[in-house]
Amino acid sequence: MITHEVIAMRISIFGLGYVGAVCAGCLTARGHDVIGVDVSKTKIDLINQGKSPIVEPGLEALLQQGIANGRLRGTTDFAEAIRASEVSMICVGTPSKKNGDLGLEYIESVCREIGYVLRDTNRRHTIVVRSTVLPGTVKNVVIPIIEDCSGKKAGVDFGVAVNPEFLRESTAIKDYDHPPMTVIGELDQASGDVLQALYEELDAPIIRKPIEVAEMIKYTCNVWHATKVTFANEIGNIAKAVGVDGRDVMDVVCQDKALNLSQYYMRPGFAFGGSCLPKDVRALTYRAASLDVRAPLLDSLMRSNESQVQNAFDLIESHDKRKVALLGLSFKAGTDDLRESPLVELAERLIGKGYQLDIYDENVEYARVHGANKEYIESKIPHVSSLLNGDFQKVIDNADIIVLGNRDEQFRALAQQAPVGKQVIDLVGFMSKSTCATSRTEGICW
Repeated sequence: MITHEVIAMRISIFGLGYVGAVCAGCLTARGHDVIGVDVSKTKIDLINQGKSPIVEPGLEALLQQGIANGRLRGTTDFAEAIRASEVSMICVGTPSKKNGDLGLEYIESVCREIGYVLRDTNRRHTIVVRSTVLPGTVKNVVIPIIEDCSGKKAGVDFGVAVNPEFLRESTAIKDYDHPPMTVIGELDQASGDVLQALYEELDAPIIRKPIEVAEMIKYTCNVWHATKVTFANEIGNIAKAVGVDGRDVMDVVCQDKALNLSQYYMRPGFAFGGSCLPKDVRALTYRAASLDVRAPLLDSLMRSNESQVQNAFDLIESHDKRKVALLGLSFKAGTDDLRESPLVELAERLIGKGYQLDIYDENVEYARVHGANKEYIESKIPHVSSLLNGDFQKVIDNADIIVLGNRDEQFRALAQQAPVGKQVIDLVGFMSKSTCATSRTEGICW
């Protein structure tokens, strides 16, 4: 399994359930010294006998190998394990409460134990959270407990990192050895460097992010997987009702790696629109209902889309200014198509609430005079189209709030540097990380 020389680390793993036991076996197989820690003496006895506390193909052989070569042992002595290691991985459970929130009592208990031991330790120790925790847990729970119990400062006296796991039951060892990516959420560079050294031999990209981002990545992946399963099931149910094998449908859908399985639509931002998506969502959900097929996920799509338009309006309203420039009216840059454009809906809401609105969209401006959409513009949205202004600079100068509505490249500069005295609201993702820190530029999802 080892692809090149490994600098062995001394690692304590707290919690020998599914994640902890798999990590213990795989880390020892890669040349590291591991102490497994658990409150259950039964689990510790099994580990020390080279037996797996869980059913997972191939794991027991790794545990036996670790015990035989002296790289693995188990203990119930938390303090001894911390003192004998340089990295502590927290892999305890985070069970659901009745209200759906996470129970953090096991994490809190481990953090107190670690903190008390670190109080009397001079060398730097790195604490790695592998348990699945909601964004903000490390910042608001883990770090305060360890700092309080140790009297030391996170990022200075001890390291903190998040290392979400992506292990599937029954294929966990393969997933560990061949991950799609390794995500490191780091409090400071030194903490991230420890995990980088631990995983750099794996043939997978190492992605280093702030701790809260890493916490959110884990949840996003799992909820996305749940969404895909639910989506495929609902499509399959509708397909069966119309005499089609849903597996044939989804097999072909999944062959499209350019759009269906890609980053193209997976960008946070504004609502979808145009002549296809809204119409087809409504048609398919109508057909499902007419066939008495329940499709709650698909039924929710249009409601969720409408709520994103409201989110954009709320963002504008929060700045308590009345003169708004809307840059872009078509649902997509490079087109004059206004059919079901969410920007038209946003404009309607702003007009209805009495905002002074100027709209700039050179493609729609052209279509109003020359294009095939001229009749639609004149008959369907005359009150909106009458606010179109072809003078880009004048539209900017007259506004207190500038809304970047579609991805026309001429709008990008406004997100990178907001004009003095004006608020820029980015609905499409032009903002860079450097502009995220400014008070005059704000994104809808960032």
